[in-house]
Amino acid sequence: MKTFINIIKYDYLQRTRSYSFLITLCISLAIAYTFVPEPNASYSTIRIADYVGFYNSAWFGYVTAIMTSIFLSLIGFYLVNSAIKTDTITKLGHITAATPITNFKYLASKFISNFLILSTIIVIIFLMSIVLFILYNEGYSFEISQFIIPYILIPIPAIFCISAIAVVFEVIFKKYSIIQNIGFFFLFSYLAFPSFSESSSYTYLLDPFGTKIVMDQMEMSVKELLPVDHDTELNIGYVLGNITENKKFEFNGIEFPSTFIMSRIGWCGLAFLMLLMISPFFDRFRTTNKINKKAIFSSYKQENNSHEVKHTLLVKSTSNYGIYSLVKTELLLLYRKGKKWLWILNVIGIILLAALPISIAHTMVLPILWFLQVHRLSEISSKEMYYNVQYFAFTSYKPIKRLLVSQVLAGALMMILLALPLLIKHMIVLDVQSVLHIIIGAIFIVLIAITSGILTKGKKLFEIVFFIITYGNINQIPFMDYFGGLQHNSLYIFTLIISSIIIGSIALIMRIQQLRN
Repeated sequence: MKTFINIIKYDYLQRTRSYSFLITLCISLAIAYTFVPEPNASYSTIRIADYVGFYNSAWFGYVTAIMTSIFLSLIGFYLVNSAIKTDTITKLGHITAATPITNFKYLASKFISNFLILSTIIVIIFLMSIVLFILYNEGYSFEISQFIIPYILIPIPAIFCISAIAVVFEVIFKKYSIIQNIGFFFLFSYLAFPSFSESSSYTYLLDPFGTKIVMDQMEMSVKELLPVDHDTELNIGYVLGNITENKKFEFNGIEFPSTFIMSRIGWCGLAFLMLLMISPFFDRFRTTNKINKKAIFSSYKQENNSHEVKHTLLVKSTSNYGIYSLVKTELLLLYRKGKKWLWILNVIGIILLAALPISIAHTMVLPILWFLQVHRLSEISSKEMYYNVQYFAFTSYKPIKRLLVSQVLAGALMMILLALPLLIKHMIVLDVQSVLHIIIGAIFIVLIAITSGILTKGKKLFEIVFFIITYGNINQIPFMDYFGGLQHNSLYIFTLIISSIIIGSIALIMRIQQLRN
């Protein structure tokens, strides 16, 4: 039992002290600050028709709990889905495998560590929601139960399941991080938008995020204030504009039925059941090295070969200080990253770009196709740290002008080549603006990958950011559109260019600082 607790303790401490966790925590706090708009804000997060709730304790508690459940379920997986892989890289897993701890206990320790990390973020958001209530208070009394109850029943069971799914995916798809990322992307999309739409106790039980029962109760509260045939559709997310016309309604929380509470406990039990079922398939860090007898025999012959090497036949080395060879090498590294059969998905995406109408190809296919490259772009500027060759790379000739620039060019060129069918279709109809949007968008996302890699010396931050951006684009959120899929004014392209310059400048400054150190 002591070993089990120590694994959880030290794994939690090691992961919470990383740059990626600290940066993700800062991002979470910044986003949580917007969960409940300030009274004069120009947006809303939860709105039913033209109604938003009075800023009482119930509205703050339930709205922030709903937004936290969805937001943290969305990014939480990408924050904690490398617990086992980290032990493999650091060789701590091999030490753990030599102890008497069982597979289930080891996987359970990683699951609990994942849960504690995400719970840490929830506690901080919980405290921030109370602070925001005090800042935005409209004369309502503070009721702590209206904060505690929704947080316990809504986001806690949700991240309980996400923590277990992260471990299960690591065991099943151990060597395929891209399948983990894409698989969770589609799983989250399915769970967030289930096939059933009618509200009933059955749908509440099957809601892993625990948000539907609260949102339906909010809609019912507004229906009591409106005519029978009036539209009371609930909008969740960042809805811009039309704030001056908002009306207020009183929301005092809900009484959760016992069946709903049991279903939340059931989701937690399902998490443990998944770990129990997957534990026999955990390889316990075993490695199988196939012996190539032919290679050994060939090596033996070479070692015993007494013939002298003729130096005159060796090719004379030459110096090449250009950037072309580096760009070519970076492109090859991007192409060879991951399994070759994964390129089948890319080919399918390219075919869809050519076959589907421009509007669908641009707004739906392109962001998904580019997201499939997340495992390639995430390590484009941090692979030197990962493979411990940064001292060799950073002491090369002009590492900024040659190495960093070649990484930007190679990444942008790969993304542009993937979008080539769509670019050709836009050129045929003389839509130059869309062509520029796609090219600038490719450079923009590559610069984000490079900057986040330099900043955190890892890939977690970019995976989280890229997932959020892609999910926002699929749901057609305007301010997340970085490749011109939606209609924008003439200042959009200049805003994107300026943003790219700022992000690129940050990457440049941080890389110069690394070289000096």
